[in-house]
Amino acid sequence: MENIKQVVIVGGGTAGWMTAAALARVLGDKIKLTLIESDDIGTVGVGESTIPMIKLFNSVLGIDEDEFMRATQATFKLGIEFKDWGRIGDSYMHGFGIFGQDLATLPFYQYWLRMQHAGKAPDIEHYSINRMAAKAGKFMRADRSHGNSPLADIVHAFHIDAGLYARYLRHYAEAKGVRRIEGKVVDALTRASDGHVDAVRMENGELIGGELFIDCSGFRGLLIEQALHTGFEDWSHWLPCDRAYAVPCELGNELLPYTRATARPAGWQWRIGLQHRTGNGHVYCSKFMSDDEAAGILMSSLDGRALAEPKQLRFTAGKRKQVWNRNVVAVGLSSGFMEPLESTSIHLIQSTIARLIAFFPDQGFSAADVAEFNRQCDFEVERIRDFLILHYHATERNDTPFWDHVRTMDVPQTLRDKMALWRTRGRIVRVDNELFAEAGWLQVLQGQRVPVEGYHPLADLMDESEVAGYLRDIASVIGQCVSQMPSHAAYIKARCAAK
Repeated sequence: MENIKQVVIVGGGTAGWMTAAALARVLGDKIKLTLIESDDIGTVGVGESTIPMIKLFNSVLGIDEDEFMRATQATFKLGIEFKDWGRIGDSYMHGFGIFGQDLATLPFYQYWLRMQHAGKAPDIEHYSINRMAAKAGKFMRADRSHGNSPLADIVHAFHIDAGLYARYLRHYAEAKGVRRIEGKVVDALTRASDGHVDAVRMENGELIGGELFIDCSGFRGLLIEQALHTGFEDWSHWLPCDRAYAVPCELGNELLPYTRATARPAGWQWRIGLQHRTGNGHVYCSKFMSDDEAAGILMSSLDGRALAEPKQLRFTAGKRKQVWNRNVVAVGLSSGFMEPLESTSIHLIQSTIARLIAFFPDQGFSAADVAEFNRQCDFEVERIRDFLILHYHATERNDTPFWDHVRTMDVPQTLRDKMALWRTRGRIVRVDNELFAEAGWLQVLQGQRVPVEGYHPLADLMDESEVAGYLRDIASVIGQCVSQMPSHAAYIKARCAAK
């Protein structure tokens, strides 16, 4: 065994600086860390909405949450609102956290399904403090001192300025000894003996060597693809959106504690409110909509004055065939692209970093370690893929050629199996700790009107009056808790407003 002595990160942005900060925290000064980035190369600014796992990442780094909020102009996020997805006029939310409280041997939602079938229960949102608080524009952090109260169950993530987050992590990483080199990488030198990357060549001719290289170069895949020719698995037949326009605008009247995703004729539009501006984007399929029409839809539906010209992004949904190939690990967009519909971009950066730390190599680069790393990466991203496909496929819309296409297209067998289990008895099975748990699948399946024939037979073992009282009490307590919460804007102003 000979340990890694030098790690070279190619590319900055959110992926590069998250990687540098995490490795600096874990490795200390025992391994030399170098990050190469060019101020002339822009970053893709769509990763401004997060999911709750980012709190763990920040916690591992020892970052104070209020300080992080101020530095990144962040707001809090309780979930994602989906408008016009199942039908035009529909609206539902994928809220974080739990629903109700489980009773006996069954999850809560099975008792709710029983009462729904009898026409004696309101929408599932009434049993989620996250969804009811979001609907009321309220927010507070979970307060564990409340014990068994729903106020202890609030789960949050953030809306952040990704550029400011990268800058914040750069200061953190450099303070821990990460060396930053300004400049462009033009190519990589590989060893004839094993094909490993030996060094990268800068535009000025300088060679920078290392034993482990992290490719954070974005869609280009400078090392993982251009140097190692790893290959790409195209998923555009299931996720056909291939372009987006993004533009910031002035803040609207409301500081919403949730992301909004509104379905459009050939895709969807995001709205992400920060403390200093609102982020907007229109994701669309170029086979069904022109660029001019897509830009026009976006610019005509902003909350306030646009702060820049819309920026177009082009992409193909899919994954790299190997996230780790030889001595190169791809992190972020270089490993593949999943559109930001469920805010998974930053999470996939985080999970790849955590997996790299778990399988951190020596210079021998064990084939078994690399294979297991890649297997875990593939499983995670394939299950996220299925969840995203569900949003498009589970619709009754037939008003445009795009929605006709996604509604009738063939989908992966893993998703068909998931939907079949739901349609019979409302069963949702989480496989091998996949990212989206039962509550997430429940909300999209129910919110987009996927029919369910029945419910778990054991839900009938309780008297109907007892089940009705149980649901009524939960909804009542959640309503009382939400009434005590401050508004989202007031909470930020009191605790973590940016200067």
